[in-house]
Amino acid sequence: MQRERVSENVYWFQSDIYAQVSAGAIAGPQWAVVIDTLMPQETLEIRSFIEQKLNLPVRYVINTHHHADHSWGNCFFPNATVIGHELCRQLLLNRSLAALEAASQDNPLYRQLKIVPPTITFKEGSFNMKVGKKHLKLFPAPGHSSDGISVLIEEDRILFAGDVFMPVPFIVEGDLDQFIETTNTIASLGLENIIQGHGDIILRGEIEEKSKENITYLRAISKAVRTAMRRKNPLEVLDSIGIEACGKSRVLLGGLASELHKRNLHYLYKKTLELEK
Repeated sequence: MQRERVSENVYWFQSDIYAQVSAGAIAGPQWAVVIDTLMPQETLEIRSFIEQKLNLPVRYVINTHHHADHSWGNCFFPNATVIGHELCRQLLLNRSLAALEAASQDNPLYRQLKIVPPTITFKEGSFNMKVGKKHLKLFPAPGHSSDGISVLIEEDRILFAGDVFMPVPFIVEGDLDQFIETTNTIASLGLENIIQGHGDIILRGEIEEKSKENITYLRAISKAVRTAMRRKNPLEVLDSIGIEACGKSRVLLGGLASELHKRNLHYLYKKTLELEK
């Protein structure tokens, strides 16, 4: 696991084992808040750093959304209260229980886990909390998933964006128009740093460029799907459209970019067919 101090009492963690997924921690004088949990294999490293190096208990865990690499480590913070979108709670209860049972068949580690959904939730507007001298603003950030939220540290202008900001936007289970709207909102916040849901930290001077690049990619894949659907063999056409043709590099996210791109195209194709019925 990689670790970096981003600002005073603000820490960033990045997975070494899965898709460069990220998490964070904000340390107060008496307790800490964790933002996402990485994959469960690495959650205990986060807890160990906070409890042993910072000498603080974890009082709250914030989930930016329900996906396993952001929330399945909740159970390793038994004394913490979990916070998230109301839809995150519903999706963890309705989908993740079955997904965890399936994962347990192949990996004994998952048999030790249990799904712990948020008990403090919100739907609209923002949810505000204070950690020491820092004010956190949690707000909906849909696009990657319907339950997505982002966490703004107002004093530092640091945003833990969740998966709505990634080196390659991933829209499977999400909505393209919402993704673009949320990206535009994030770009307008006057930020110092964006902590992506996956990938490295984005610095202030990079935010405008990266935001435009992501929106350009989303529009490009939408156009690619519409073009393919006018052909006799749309799926073959889709499979021939590489990620570079849509403005992204295949080497991003440790080489996972091309697979995410292919899944994006097929998801959009399927969703478009359903809308046309």
